[in-house]
Amino acid sequence: MKSASTITSSPTSSDPRPNPAGTGAPAGPVRLEMKPEGKPTGHVDGGWWPRSRSLADELPGLVEALTPRLGAVERVSYHLGEWQSPPSAVDVGGVSVRLGGYRLQAEASLDVIARDRRVTLLVVDPERGERSAGASLNAAAAEGNVDDVAALLGYGGEETGI
Repeated sequence: MKSASTITSSPTSSDPRPNPAGTGAPAGPVRLEMKPEGKPTGHVDGGWWPRSRSLADELPGLVEALTPRLGAVERVSYHLGEWQSPPSAVDVGGVSVRLGGYRLQAEASLDVIARDRRVTLLVVDPERGERSAGASLNAAAAEGNVDDVAALLGYGGEETGI
């Protein structure tokens, strides 16, 4: 049985809390957990716990972490109203990644789209507690987990998304 893969680091007690000003690159590694590669199952392919509500600050690290798995990321879609003034594109390593907000996008989720692949991520609220966020990330990345976003956010005792 394949287990979930940590793309970079899981939440730990040494992780800095959200970037208070929401400017500049977030401190610390990307907190991302992914289901094993293979046949997709469930509503999400993994979970992401950003440090702020600024897509402009958060996306470069996420895209860089996902590029080995997906290839060159071209677009990211998100639910409208969940992020602070998102731009229409973000530069990642000299490549422009287009961003689009949609009312029909599931709340507390993000689609990261490459040429031939797409992953849907649960997005855990940056202000959420470490234990609760970790439980949601682990559940989102568990092989065979088919819970929807609302159920995944209920892991760890809190039900807040981004």
